[in-house]
Amino acid sequence: MNDILIECVPNFSEGQNPEIIKQITDEIEKVEGAKLLDVDPGYDMNRTVVTFVGTLEAVKEASFNAIKKASELIDMSKHNGSHPRMGATDVCPFVPVSGVTTEECIELSKEVAKKVGEELKIPVYLYEKSATRPERTNLAKIRQGEYEALEEKLKKSEWKPDYGPSKFNAKAGATVIGVREFLIAYNIDLNTREVKHATDIAFEIREKGRSARKENDGNFYYKSEEIIKYEKGNYPCGNCDFFGKTIKETIDHGKKNHDYDLADILEQHGINPEKPEGQSVKKPGKFKYCKAIGWMVPNYDRTQISINLTNYKVTSMHHVIEEARRLAIERGLVVTGSEIVGMVPYPALLETGKYYLKQQHRSVGVPVKDILNTAVQSLGLNDVSEFKIEERVLGLPKNLDNALVELKVTDFVDEVSRESPAPGGGSIAALTGALGASLSSMVSNLTANKRGSEELDEILNKVAEECQEIKNALVKAIDEDTNAFNAYMNARRLPNKTTEEKKAREEAMQAGLKQAVIVPLNTAQNSYRAIEIAEVVAKNGNPNSITDVGVGAQSAYTGVLGGIYNVLINLKDIKDEKFVFDIRNTCNNLKEKAQKRLNDVLKLVENKL
Repeated sequence: MNDILIECVPNFSEGQNPEIIKQITDEIEKVEGAKLLDVDPGYDMNRTVVTFVGTLEAVKEASFNAIKKASELIDMSKHNGSHPRMGATDVCPFVPVSGVTTEECIELSKEVAKKVGEELKIPVYLYEKSATRPERTNLAKIRQGEYEALEEKLKKSEWKPDYGPSKFNAKAGATVIGVREFLIAYNIDLNTREVKHATDIAFEIREKGRSARKENDGNFYYKSEEIIKYEKGNYPCGNCDFFGKTIKETIDHGKKNHDYDLADILEQHGINPEKPEGQSVKKPGKFKYCKAIGWMVPNYDRTQISINLTNYKVTSMHHVIEEARRLAIERGLVVTGSEIVGMVPYPALLETGKYYLKQQHRSVGVPVKDILNTAVQSLGLNDVSEFKIEERVLGLPKNLDNALVELKVTDFVDEVSRESPAPGGGSIAALTGALGASLSSMVSNLTANKRGSEELDEILNKVAEECQEIKNALVKAIDEDTNAFNAYMNARRLPNKTTEEKKAREEAMQAGLKQAVIVPLNTAQNSYRAIEIAEVVAKNGNPNSITDVGVGAQSAYTGVLGGIYNVLINLKDIKDEKFVFDIRNTCNNLKEKAQKRLNDVLKLVENKL
């Protein structure tokens, strides 16, 4: 698959018949360039969330074929389920992942929508970033009334589809298509079968909020039955005791004092923000970019707060579950865990893991795998179904199956010892540098976040985190060095008969040599940084681990020298004189600094022995 990657997450109104689901997903897997990542059926919701990725053309073909197959197999006139829905393919969002712009994805969404409307005779509405008008941005607004209200809705001019007929398609319903940011479909599990409790908490956390209520004394209280309403000349805030003489006053107050747009909240509730008289006052929820409802899941024998996080960079999973835990305790309930439906972005789960490590007063300068496992455990993601990090995290850093770093230590050592020239000194230099950084990380983590270490925690936690970054870069360089050498060797094997072939071969060889210089130079520079960090750890780390710092610094120095040696041997065949001069000077300076820094570290180590 090339560098262009688009995620598509169609939601199909079938979660109970595995054969139908399989026939739909088969249509995706048939398309070259499309990769099916996840199929997540919900029996009680009678809905399946499918996640696949691919190139522009692959996603275009696979999404249409899946929508077509769903329209043939699913009969909406017979559909029942707990999740809001209006069509056989209820919603089909496209998400730009890499190498593609939002504008290109919007064009893709319109092409698919047009094809679905014209060829399948299904009414299609564009939403989110593809929306043709502001009131169609929000999926919930488009889907209001669901399938049951669709026939009458289509008769209204304001609900004319963006593509396809205005005629009611009883079997397929209608489909919503568009481009959105990455959405995390996230459910929080409660130890109750009472839906009202899940709904109550959902109202508290979602951006849209709820109707404000009051007790007899006039204070806002959200468990009572008396709803506060807007009256002309008397417009309460809903979030505090402020009353505006005009609705504009109250809206301005909300923006200034509570950082929310009351006008937008009113619109989400279907209220005209210019004339809200007679409508209930809305108390905004706690989190932006958070949509939530409560429902019962008989298959799990409990209720869930079903949440869509539309911008995890602002509101992430740990934000909402911690607030849900607090609100649950107030109501005598317990959050037993949570569930991610479909895929989750790697940065989102990584940040959640770091959040909980910091809450535990632990270093985040640990391997990525440990951070992600902390997130999974802290969110309780294995509560109602198994969560496999390798299968459910989009963008998870992975090595190729045949990568050197995936070999067992004995196999790697054997591979180095064979008669082939790669892996060689450059890969070994990267490995020793990575080990040097790892030892400094280890000593930092052994020292920090212990009783009496408070004055050093900030220094050592920062050092441990940087060590992990250096270690990861150097581990990557183990294969990069071998790949760079192999690329040069491949260039040497290019045809060499005609003038054009000779020129192309020479250019490829020179480019390969430069890459074979840059990779080990990066190894040397990262390894030097590991020596600098070792000095910080030698001064501040646990004296009982001082020998580990010394071994780490010496290993990192081997990484510096090994990297420089591999730079110099490849420089002699490069014809770009300025490039050669600059790199040689860089290496000489780096070698001199590394020797001095190593001596300083070893002196500190030996003084403490």
